[in-house]
Amino acid sequence: VRAQKSLGLIGGTPDYAPIAGFESPEVPARTYVYSADGRLYAYALPNVVRIFQAEGAQLLSELPLSNVIELSFSPRGTYLSTWERPIKLDDNQQHKNLRVFSVSTGEELVAFTQKSQEGWDLQYTITESHAIRLVAQEIQVFRPTEWGKGVVDKLKVEGATKACLSPGLNPSVAVFVAEKKGAPASIKIYGLLTLSASPTCQKTFFKADRSTIKWNLLGTQVLLLTQTDVDNTNKSYYGETGLYLLSAAGNFDCRVTLDKEGPIHDFAWSPNSKEFGVVYGYMPAKTVIFDQRVRTLYDFGAAPHNYISFNPQARLLALAGFGNLAGKIDIFDRRTLNKLCTIDAPNTSYCDWSPDGRFLLTATLSPRLRVDNGIKIWHCTGALMHVQLVEEMYQASWRPTPVDNVPPFPSQGGPLQSSLVPPPPSPSVSLYQLSLKNSGAGGSTTSLDGTPTKPAGAYRPPGARGNATPAIFKREDEGGFSRTPSGQNTPVRGYSKSPAPPVSAGMNGPGGPGGQGRGGRYANGDGNVAKAALASAALTPLDTALSTPVTPGLDSALDPIAKKVRNLNKKLKAIEELKDKAKRGERLEATQMKKIDGEAEIRRELAGLGITD
Repeated sequence: VRAQKSLGLIGGTPDYAPIAGFESPEVPARTYVYSADGRLYAYALPNVVRIFQAEGAQLLSELPLSNVIELSFSPRGTYLSTWERPIKLDDNQQHKNLRVFSVSTGEELVAFTQKSQEGWDLQYTITESHAIRLVAQEIQVFRPTEWGKGVVDKLKVEGATKACLSPGLNPSVAVFVAEKKGAPASIKIYGLLTLSASPTCQKTFFKADRSTIKWNLLGTQVLLLTQTDVDNTNKSYYGETGLYLLSAAGNFDCRVTLDKEGPIHDFAWSPNSKEFGVVYGYMPAKTVIFDQRVRTLYDFGAAPHNYISFNPQARLLALAGFGNLAGKIDIFDRRTLNKLCTIDAPNTSYCDWSPDGRFLLTATLSPRLRVDNGIKIWHCTGALMHVQLVEEMYQASWRPTPVDNVPPFPSQGGPLQSSLVPPPPSPSVSLYQLSLKNSGAGGSTTSLDGTPTKPAGAYRPPGARGNATPAIFKREDEGGFSRTPSGQNTPVRGYSKSPAPPVSAGMNGPGGPGGQGRGGRYANGDGNVAKAALASAALTPLDTALSTPVTPGLDSALDPIAKKVRNLNKKLKAIEELKDKAKRGERLEATQMKKIDGEAEIRRELAGLGITD
């Protein structure tokens, strides 16, 4: 846990006590990092970098480096990379701000100039036999055992903006080229040992200014999320997104077709490398699990989620809604697809599974939120295990542990809840809940046995108390209106697009009969009646699918029967259009089907008015 004024190592269940022998540094740390196997731990202070053996927090070495703000270990912990903000040197030489050190000796092995903090680190193969970095559209390859030889292989890809090295024993490199000046974007996959050969797989597409690349753990397939800076259809503030799946061997590639319009919020590979999950669509978003040939395995339906994560054993799945959503986490058993529990963790800015797959860590971090910072540990059955509030906390994480070194997850047979009994919670949980009770804080909490207490509920103005929530304010999965395909998160209302409301013949608008310019009133001079009439009109529900612009003065020329006939005919015409859409195979909303069902009633009303055609 790293905060503005402290840095600490905390043990796990059952006591969650500070690690004995670890002394918090005397000055604020700028960052910390574990090695991938959890064997090593390092943190950076303003003038020194310290490397520890994670077990027992034994200090191994100190590197006298200043202004380091990024650290990274190689996969086996042989090398440590550091990054400093680039500065201008007096002799006009380039500042080599990316350095690689030997962890065992502390010797600096190689240094590079790296201006951008994004993607600053070298990427190593899992065996550390090779390392790559992207420099000015050129992929450079190094042998870490022979840093002195410099670049041993390279590949120039015109327009390349990102390169991602795969895990696995047969490493490949995925290279993304952004769309530019009308030329399509592309992704190309090269074998690391055969960079000069043609790409083993490639795909071109449009609407791709930026990308996120995720390989499966075997390094056999890659998912590419593309995103534009601007949505040309004006349906989203955040641009358009697309998802593609490619095989490193070149035997499969396709676009992942999603059946709900809207952005892709999150996607993740399962640790078994055979399936992946996607959260997509306007809220409430859909979550679907696909196999490695993009066939749907399971649809979780619509819910307010924007986060997905498999536990390291691929047995549990967490779906959550963070950010501007309520912070609820739904835990599912991947085999039975049954929901185990729902965890209420509002204001969460970081969430991660423990290495043994039984616990979740949620944290509220600065600068995302500067109040209520701290960590909470939850059991996968929903029980709150530990709470630690930390003032202005910036970083929190589990110590990595290989899956083979943790207790095996319960095998098949019987309900999963019965084999995953949570241990007793730490005393901090009862103290935390007591402080909430004494302070009168609202929101939902969790009791010691994991049972959520009744939340205080959302604020309602006095005039709305005791009434049911209108459908317009409900989410789609709670019985509210379905979201429009145009991408709006609220249904279209029958508001006039003009700055002023339509003026009928009975009102003295500018230039109207008895006009008084902008201050025009009704002919009887009663301005309050005019205001009341406008308020009543604004509150009258309108049939949004059938509403049409109103022409001032037209309604006064028709008698009430003629007006009713005209409106009923408009509804029939709209119903005929919906029928044509249904015949063409288009999917209709429930409200549209309800309108079609009302056709007989409309025709009976017309017959009652003497209209038979």
